[in-house]
Amino acid sequence: MLPILLLLLPALSPASAWIPVEDWESGNVTASVGEWGQCVCHVYLPDTTFPADRVEHMQLVSKDMILEVEIQMNKMVTYEGKLEVHLKELSELTKRVVMLETSADSYIKLDFELLRIELREFEALVTHLKDSLNSSSPMFDSLYTEIRNMTLIVNQLESFDKSNLEVIRIEFAKLQRKLEECQTEQELIKPDIGKKACRKFLDYGLKIRYRQPLSTFCSFCPGNCNHTGIMNISRPVVIQMNADLNAGYAYGGWGKDSKPQRGSESMYWYGAYESTNLRKFYLYSNYDKLLGRSAFKSISIASGWIGTGNNYIVYNNALYYQINSPFSMAKLNLTTSSYGHRVIPAASSRFSYSYSANQNLDFAADEKGLWVMYASDQSKGKIVIAKIDPKSFGIEDEWNTNAFKQLAGNAFMVCGVMYVTRSVDLTTEEIYYAFDTRTNEEKHLSIPFPKFKDKYSNLDYNPTDQKLYMYNNGFYVSYNVKFNKE
Repeated sequence: MLPILLLLLPALSPASAWIPVEDWESGNVTASVGEWGQCVCHVYLPDTTFPADRVEHMQLVSKDMILEVEIQMNKMVTYEGKLEVHLKELSELTKRVVMLETSADSYIKLDFELLRIELREFEALVTHLKDSLNSSSPMFDSLYTEIRNMTLIVNQLESFDKSNLEVIRIEFAKLQRKLEECQTEQELIKPDIGKKACRKFLDYGLKIRYRQPLSTFCSFCPGNCNHTGIMNISRPVVIQMNADLNAGYAYGGWGKDSKPQRGSESMYWYGAYESTNLRKFYLYSNYDKLLGRSAFKSISIASGWIGTGNNYIVYNNALYYQINSPFSMAKLNLTTSSYGHRVIPAASSRFSYSYSANQNLDFAADEKGLWVMYASDQSKGKIVIAKIDPKSFGIEDEWNTNAFKQLAGNAFMVCGVMYVTRSVDLTTEEIYYAFDTRTNEEKHLSIPFPKFKDKYSNLDYNPTDQKLYMYNNGFYVSYNVKFNKE
């Protein structure tokens, strides 16, 4: 400490000071009386002078911090602009992924990831099947093992070329077929020997070889009506999630051409969306292509012809569906891509099925031809069956029924008989009503069958294989139909 000596005037004596000397002595200040009686004060200052350099440094740092904040604020504005660019790039990437699905020569890492997703879904389906059947068998264990092995193979093949990816797709289709075989074997209802034999004759053309009708070999064959109606429905055969791999695509349909042209007997179709609109449609040359999600034709419905309702079918290489402007039947030729429409004057857009909106016109096909079912104000909401002439695209005949459309889950035609379903509970559907267009007779039935999911948007019978095809909340599902023999 450096002392500073303060001398007061001699006239200022201790006696005349207004502050006692003893009060001065504190901290860095001391006081005393000199030898001549003067008052002496000692003040001690710090070792160094005031730290002006530090203050200056702090001011510089403060300016730098303010400048840095401004820079970062400007960067944030720049980042927001870049974010918009990245979002646009992401949108373009999504478009490229969609284009990738239609190109068999382009494979990227995404394909392998999709395969992994399919395998995980496949494993979930096997687990669901095992739980629903409440049974265990070596076949289930074998399926689990094959799924694990395929997952390992996918991981290994990811670094190889695209031909290996195609191989794994083929193996996946084979595995899918094994699942169907497993489900069929677990069913209580199994196809009889006559039905299998008849299919064999159809496959190999033995009718020509033996120069006899098929009825000579079996009294009951797919595609004929030698029965008195549906006896029961099998357990659901859950194929897989839709080709878009989108669980949000809950509305749609899938199946086969109900009257295929020569060379298209194995063709499958699929269309779905997140709403009841029909915007896109895909065709697959065979079942394996459907499983592999390899469409040979992708159809975008033209502007002004977008469909609604999801109760569409393919019949004789034409798509029959509903449009709302004007509210009418629509027809799309899948070969020429030509459109046409016909208005049904009595049909109303007020009545839909219970599971989905806009299902006003329900198209169906069976052994007897092409049909459409609707409700009208005149019928007071009850279903009207109409027979369609495919050539003129007009209505040939109509039948009034006593089935309320809004209480029904869906309806389909088999051998000229309309069958109507309704919900029993979250896991069970029931065929509760039938109307025979040949005899004008109606029946009240109780034929329950299980659902994979609680809601579905499309249910149709196909006469070529006598199966029911259901689009069940994003999944392909099918059922075997067993009939009462005459």
